[in-house]
Amino acid sequence: MRSFLVICFLIIGVLTFAQQTELVDFENIKADIEFVTPGVVSGDVSVRFKVLKNTDSVYLDAVRMEFHDLNIRNVLTEKLQKPEYHVDDRRIVFLQQFTKGESYEVQFSYTAKPDKALYVVNDQIWTQGQGKYTSNWLPSLDDVNDKIEFDLTVTHALGYSVLANGVLMAKDTLAGHRVKWRFNMEAPMSSYLVALAIADYNVKTEISESGVPLEYYYYPEDSFKVEATYRYSKQMFDFLETEIGVAYPWKVYKQAPVKDFLYSGMENTTLTIFSDAFMVDATGFNDKNYVNVNAHELAHQWFGNLVTATSGEHHWLQEGFATYYALLAEREVFGEAYYFWQLHDYAQQLLAQENAGESTSLLNPKSSSLTFYQKGCWALHILREQVGDESFGTAVKNYLLKHMFKTVETSDFIAEVEFVSGQDLTDFVQVWLKDVMLPQDAMVQSLKKSAMIQEYLEVNCENHPDKCQDYLVSDISDKAKIKILSHDNYVVKLEDFNNNIEVRQAIAKKMSTIPLAFKTAYESLLQDASYVTKEVALYNLWVNFPEERAKYLQQTKDIYGFNDYNVKLLWLALHLNTLEYQPDAKREVFEELKSYTNPQFGFELRMNAFTYLKLLNGYDEMSLGNLLQATKHHHWRFQKFAKGLLKALKDNTVYEAIIYKLTH
Repeated sequence: MRSFLVICFLIIGVLTFAQQTELVDFENIKADIEFVTPGVVSGDVSVRFKVLKNTDSVYLDAVRMEFHDLNIRNVLTEKLQKPEYHVDDRRIVFLQQFTKGESYEVQFSYTAKPDKALYVVNDQIWTQGQGKYTSNWLPSLDDVNDKIEFDLTVTHALGYSVLANGVLMAKDTLAGHRVKWRFNMEAPMSSYLVALAIADYNVKTEISESGVPLEYYYYPEDSFKVEATYRYSKQMFDFLETEIGVAYPWKVYKQAPVKDFLYSGMENTTLTIFSDAFMVDATGFNDKNYVNVNAHELAHQWFGNLVTATSGEHHWLQEGFATYYALLAEREVFGEAYYFWQLHDYAQQLLAQENAGESTSLLNPKSSSLTFYQKGCWALHILREQVGDESFGTAVKNYLLKHMFKTVETSDFIAEVEFVSGQDLTDFVQVWLKDVMLPQDAMVQSLKKSAMIQEYLEVNCENHPDKCQDYLVSDISDKAKIKILSHDNYVVKLEDFNNNIEVRQAIAKKMSTIPLAFKTAYESLLQDASYVTKEVALYNLWVNFPEERAKYLQQTKDIYGFNDYNVKLLWLALHLNTLEYQPDAKREVFEELKSYTNPQFGFELRMNAFTYLKLLNGYDEMSLGNLLQATKHHHWRFQKFAKGLLKALKDNTVYEAIIYKLTH
């Protein structure tokens, strides 16, 4: 009988997959999981759902999983039975008659060996659901349109912090140096937002003005980076609650860095996971900080998590809104000029995309991230200008409240704005959402409302050659000064060094050749609170003044820079090429440089180390072995880099022989 049911299912059951949300409403998934061995997930799961229409099959997405101990219970009658079921590489399908209006609970145990969506990086474990699918490690639904309350319980080794969606309800120490962490979510979400992060963390907690715990996680060795990394977090949280007009929809908000993350950050419900490349100290903050990513992922808690786009056609409702509200939060922190400068920067990126013939409609599900994020942001900026602050704010609030914990389409938002404002938005929808080409005139007119942008557009050495050499000592904006520095015919003067960090960095990059009269002024760049400036200045000084190389190396010997060690790796390479500086330390320095190719380090640092070894022609069996390992790395950019570098190194007969030995 079971074989007959399975055959029937294979013939006709698959046709109903896309419509399952019309048949069944999944209400809750409780999972009690453990990592028996690295990368292997084992757990007990309880799934509760309500049947909306009579059906003879219900499925969960479950990629290459093994199942046992299955039971189905009718919640009303308490009848318990062993179900007929079918398992393939993508799903588990429960085969029986399910009656409209009744609720069922399915219980089972499972084991999964995911090759994506869950990643083990050294002693860390973390997940990425969006674009990778949670169903690779947890039976769930790939369809965003069925929102489910997920309650996770995770058992892991003592000495690690376990983070998951929702409030931590209990933490119990078990035998065998293990700890069981129990989490509770009180509201539903799409499956792609389920998350885990397991690592050695410490935590700093603040409380928002509305009483929400804000938990900032960090590695113990990064305690000195906490303030700079999480700077403005509470201010932006409080601002967004007020600006959006809808209270933060969850009970807690956690943020945690992980190694070798696939993206800048991911807005999992109540738990944002972000790349630890954004863990910076006070100096690193000036060049590369977490503020924008922080604000963007936070905004997603409303736009994406509370209300979720039904399909890729409406993806801008998540990314455009998150980009726009993140920019509003940054305006609260950095000011109006910053806000308009970012809009100007977004416009330049979009224009470059258009000039390359790559523009698409905002409603095209295959549009680029640039379109979804930056053009979506611009569309909301213009819409707010058109309907006014009050109507815009009321419409957004009503839109969220009306569709909370549901999925939405573009028409849901537009209808709300039209209703509140009394305006017909047909033209807006056509120009900003449907058209491929940018409305450049409208964008320029909006930007010119900023005095800083208007000044920036007008400042030009070609138009005002008589003023060109005086611009950098005038009171124009730093952005305008940097624009002047970019002109080939601008000659840097000593007094130009009397500017702030951003302009001085532009000077450092422009002056690859340093006149002797500028030596002292240029040396002062090594003291700037910028790791980018320090890196550029160190290299240019080392090249221009070979007799003082040892001095510059001694002066910068303790500077590491960002998490990719941008300054330190340059320092190591220059050390190896400065024979008179610490001649007895060359072997030790070379070994240190090679060591940074090891998998224990982040991929950005490893990329830098691999690059310097190529420049120095310094590969050996160990470093080539690490490069081979990198060609299988989960991060696509690092993997692509490693494959390209390995191919280039094979042109060297010595390296080719070592690579052959390692691969055969």
